[in-house]
Amino acid sequence: MRFTDVLTIAIGQIRANKLRSFFTLLGIIVSVAFLVAVVAIIQGMNAYVRENIAGAVVGANAFQVRRTPLQLAPVSDDEMDRIRRRPRITPRDAEAVTAALPDAEAVSIQSGWPTPQADVIWRDKTLGDVPIFGVTPAYQVVQDYRIAEGRPLTEIDLTQRQPVVVVGAEVAEKLFENVAPVGRDIRILGERFTIVGVIAEKGRVLGQSFDAFVLMPLTRFEMLYGRRNTTTISVKMPAAADVAPAMARAEEAMRIAHGLRPNETNDFSVETADALVNFWKTLTRVLFSVIPAVVAIGIVVGGIVIMNIMLMAVNERTREIGIRKAVGATRGDISRQFFVETIALSSLGGAIGVLGGWGFALLIATASPLPARVSYWSVLVALTLGGTVGVLFGVYPARRAARLDPITALRAE
Repeated sequence: MRFTDVLTIAIGQIRANKLRSFFTLLGIIVSVAFLVAVVAIIQGMNAYVRENIAGAVVGANAFQVRRTPLQLAPVSDDEMDRIRRRPRITPRDAEAVTAALPDAEAVSIQSGWPTPQADVIWRDKTLGDVPIFGVTPAYQVVQDYRIAEGRPLTEIDLTQRQPVVVVGAEVAEKLFENVAPVGRDIRILGERFTIVGVIAEKGRVLGQSFDAFVLMPLTRFEMLYGRRNTTTISVKMPAAADVAPAMARAEEAMRIAHGLRPNETNDFSVETADALVNFWKTLTRVLFSVIPAVVAIGIVVGGIVIMNIMLMAVNERTREIGIRKAVGATRGDISRQFFVETIALSSLGGAIGVLGGWGFALLIATASPLPARVSYWSVLVALTLGGTVGVLFGVYPARRAARLDPITALRAE
């Protein structure tokens, strides 16, 4: 028999038993859909963390000199004690870093953790729990902030401890509906501050707004809140390729400023957003180690179901097999017929699972802040799994059909 004839008969059998074929493939469909959807969500989250969250926290083409590392993974108690004993980052440290990096686009100091939150009041309106940051003017350059209204903070504001602030777009929108916010006075902890600028909207990341904050000169911030324990130096370089060499020079400058000997470890951290990205990738590696086990279980169960259904089909079509052998069909023809039917059935399940997983991933991306990016390799793996199941679990039914005695088969009812 020609392969096209074998394939046509296989498709005909699937179409003739649509409901049975669907329930036969349900295990494979669910497993493949799960694989495609979960991989799409994880890949989307990886890209999202890399492109949005990491850049929003540290800044593009930027790195930070910190007292405490930008480390989200658990640390030992001894390591935490060593971190707590580190000296604070000071303006003198910032001057040393600035002198070591004359090619830097901007070097800023900002208040670190814990970031205070306060009610921002204008007339009879109150916006609660707004993060308040004390910064030097260069911080606005490091974070790529664009001023939508008014002006940014300046060096004069910093040196004269001016009671002025720049607010995020969400603060301006919620407090000043249909009113220009620039020039208005707001109250923070009972003190009056004048809004001199509004930063253009940056949007939300996983439902978390990056537009609800207040920036004030670091000197004025320290008058209001005192010095933070984790003041941070941020450095922005002209290009991504400049970051690594600049980090090495900043580290050398900090070691000299802190009087560290060659055999002493750093009492500070020099980090990029890679810490956030690497932590997230560690989590996703754990997920990727679990996914194959879950998918394998579903695939094996689906394959066993297909094999049982095909064995039932052999019993149901015993007379058909006898007739075909009587008119000249060889064992190879019969074996090939059932083998192709099994592969076609499992491949169809894989294709439906891919479409289902793709659709579910798009639904998740549309209905929630979770991003989803379907990767072609996951689609290829899913389709390969579908075909592989047909090959592995189709051999026994095909051989059993081929071994049927034609005389016995013709007697079957």
